[in-house]
Amino acid sequence: MSLKVLVIEDNLQNMYMITFLLESYGYKVLKAFSGIEGIQKAKVDEPDIILLDIQLPQMDGYTIARKLREIESAQATPIIAVTSYAMPGDKEKALESGATGYIEKPINPDTFISEMEAFLPENLIPKRSE
Repeated sequence: MSLKVLVIEDNLQNMYMITFLLESYGYKVLKAFSGIEGIQKAKVDEPDIILLDIQLPQMDGYTIARKLREIESAQATPIIAVTSYAMPGDKEKALESGATGYIEKPINPDTFISEMEAFLPENLIPKRSE
């Protein structure tokens, strides 16, 4: 059974690339283009991991992460901030708001999956033949 990854990202090009990478590694991708849509999908679809852009319209990723942590079924779900915010303190702010980890944009297609999987519990990381 493939793991469900909820991607909360408003940029179509970023969504396309992240989706392409995840699907090529066998992940099922759930797409949300706003924080409100992402919170709703997290409640209904119970993803195994959430990739969250920080710079979103209407509600920033920090607020979204806090709201996701209020959902009982998402309290232990890894939330990875995927963001171009790379100033001192940005990573800490993301982690304080409820994110499990942090990946800087622009993402590197060669390392993105392994970076994301580093935040998954070992028993959830898909086994791949080399």
